[in-house]
Amino acid sequence: MTLAIVLAADPAAGHLTERLAAQWRRAGADDVRIAADLTELADLVAAATGPVLVSGADLVAHTAVLKHLATSPVGPTVALVLTDPPTPGQATVREERGQVVEVGAAEASGVFGGALRVGAADLPALAEAARRAAGGGPLDAVDRLVADLAARGTLIFAHRVRLLVAHRVGDEAQRVAAESAVAAVDEDRAELKLSVKERDDFFTTFFVSTWSPYVTKAAARIGIGPTGVTMVSVAFAVAAAVLFGAGGRPALVAGAVLLYLGFVLDCVDGQLARYTRHFSAWGGWLDTMADRFKEYVVYAGLGFGATHAGFRYGWALALAAMTLQTVRHMTDTWYGALHDEAARRPKVVTADAGGIGGKLNAASTRVQADTGSVSYWLKRTVVFPIGERWALIAIAAALFGPLVALVAVLVWGTLAFAYTGGLRTLRARWMRVPVLTTVDAGLHRDDGLLVRTLPTARRPLLLAVLGALGAAGTLVWALLAVHGGGDLPVFVPVLALVLLLLGAAQASRAPHDGSLDWLVPAALRAAEYLFAIAVGVAGRAPAWLIFGYVLVLTLLHYDLTARLEKRQSAPPLHAATLGWPGRSLLLAIGLIAGYASIALATIGAYLLVVFVASVVLAWVVLPARARGGVRSPG
Repeated sequence: MTLAIVLAADPAAGHLTERLAAQWRRAGADDVRIAADLTELADLVAAATGPVLVSGADLVAHTAVLKHLATSPVGPTVALVLTDPPTPGQATVREERGQVVEVGAAEASGVFGGALRVGAADLPALAEAARRAAGGGPLDAVDRLVADLAARGTLIFAHRVRLLVAHRVGDEAQRVAAESAVAAVDEDRAELKLSVKERDDFFTTFFVSTWSPYVTKAAARIGIGPTGVTMVSVAFAVAAAVLFGAGGRPALVAGAVLLYLGFVLDCVDGQLARYTRHFSAWGGWLDTMADRFKEYVVYAGLGFGATHAGFRYGWALALAAMTLQTVRHMTDTWYGALHDEAARRPKVVTADAGGIGGKLNAASTRVQADTGSVSYWLKRTVVFPIGERWALIAIAAALFGPLVALVAVLVWGTLAFAYTGGLRTLRARWMRVPVLTTVDAGLHRDDGLLVRTLPTARRPLLLAVLGALGAAGTLVWALLAVHGGGDLPVFVPVLALVLLLLGAAQASRAPHDGSLDWLVPAALRAAEYLFAIAVGVAGRAPAWLIFGYVLVLTLLHYDLTARLEKRQSAPPLHAATLGWPGRSLLLAIGLIAGYASIALATIGAYLLVVFVASVVLAWVVLPARARGGVRSPG
């Protein structure tokens, strides 16, 4: 149950208090209370069992602003932040990467908007902050509350107001002006525009978002939910993959059109969630998983099509594209976590603040602020985001065929990886934030039970990179042996596996506190994928089977990534996936026994069953038990 509290002790209480109470009800609050002071607010919070919405009585805003704050998916605790000039009694704030990193900041990026949503886990901190702030001070009561909450280290995300209106008023003239501004805006029309991301990539901005809101509006009217749109998008991508595999100019053009429409729907599902405010952990997880599944199924279609057209290595190119993209995504996720951690830490001027890392950080900030400039769009395009990838695939496949599409994806993807990797490495060394000390490194390394018996070694990144290089060397050796007409000596993959286990796995329990240790998960993903491919090549397994096995591995790893991004716990059956060392050991045994294909098929099928069972447990069975009934996720 969601409780909303209007703190009437703030200025301009009067009739605004009742209006705010009514607005909170329309915004979705189950219960609305009016507190005379912070002590009464603390008592109400202490008895609450669900999220709590708090606002002062001096806020004049669209109801949609309050609804957006109440339903914001970015975090459990969110504060309204305005660009209005601060007035006496109002707290200034400084934000970085969407987080309120300082309240009462001298170098402020905004002013506290007088309203916040506090998640259930942060309610004890809110109650204590209210009791401490009840003693008075130079700030207004609600501002003292958020300042004390932030001082306790509570992670607070910022909710900015765009297109809609929200102002804190101190007298009758300000109230009249704010109410006039609210009345002048078409609330529903503004909400539809707000469903489009404020900053998106070039292709999405100019070739999708210019018309996708109309689809979003239509979907909302006929009652299709975001999950339904996601499923239709998956169907379009699968159909495009089939057409790419079939070949022939008409099929390739039709596949390109379906791929484009599938990407439009991929944007619409998020826009629909924002427009209808229907957010859920399930929907966020499904969107992440569906995006990757769609892209990799398209790679499979292109690989089959290229092979069918007479190119011997079509599946190999598809495997390379999938492996490259997954490793890139792993670095994206962990670098984002690194940046978030850096944003929450106090600013410290280091000796190399004016060095290349500091200069790159300052330059990136300037470019991101200059929205619409050539440099801004170049920066967003060169990193090869999903819109540009799907556009390139569609155009290249329609005009030149599957082979050119795969080669183009690999070339641009490699250049983008080199560009982002180099710049991020320099910036990470400048930030000096050991991100893996704040998360479960063992879980996201996907080590499993096998490595717990190994001794601990230092330098996890070095060992992970050496493991990846060893797996790559094994793959090269396997390719040379097979193409030379011979067989790969069994001791080669066995030796490579031993090096992997005694090297990369040995550092599982070591502190991941180096400035570049955020690269460890990506290096381990590369090591496992390359080793699996090497086993398949050495065992002369069908290329499509190797692709299918690695695809299942990516599903397991994207499940972990999605949970990290959504701040969720490990999958229910994660231990049953054996960890990358256990899976690699079983593959090596299968190769030694002469049954590499059977090993790939059996282990892959087992992992797929475990993955599906884990999804059902996580999103259907366990939530149903918590609710006391059985319902599918919404």
